[in-house]
Amino acid sequence: MPHSSLLRCAILICALSFLSSAAAAEQVDFELQGLDGKKYRLSDYRGKWVLVNYWATWCPPCLEELPELEIFHNTHKDKDAVVLGVAMERIDPSRLKTFVDEQFLSYPILLTKPAASTELGRVPGLPTSFLVDPEGELVARQVGPLTLDDLEAFIDGKTR
Repeated sequence: MPHSSLLRCAILICALSFLSSAAAAEQVDFELQGLDGKKYRLSDYRGKWVLVNYWATWCPPCLEELPELEIFHNTHKDKDAVVLGVAMERIDPSRLKTFVDEQFLSYPILLTKPAASTELGRVPGLPTSFLVDPEGELVARQVGPLTLDDLEAFIDGKTR
């Protein structure tokens, strides 16, 4: 692995490991309405890794990571992990649905209003992602975009 890739991976693992051990020891949950009208509870995904990604259609770094999250979700959804996208903006649902369809996103898109804090913790900027382990414990937070490689490396490191 080239030096720059190793350094990037080390920086990412430090960033994803930002949460204190006290926060990571508690099970977390929420219930939000999906763009499809269904209710989604984080606890419904126990047994799988869950990446909860707070994003907005107007956010360039968010748009940059959407294809990576889609690939991750499709690769893992039937096995060990899912992505839940949380649209954190005031937008007409039909406009959001059109956007989601144009981006070919298949993972659930949940709706919430902009806020500095959520049930999972602070959202200082978008995108912000939280990773919940199969036991329902919050294990990481990343402010800024993620890549498929970032996610794979982090989860692989936690499951060894």
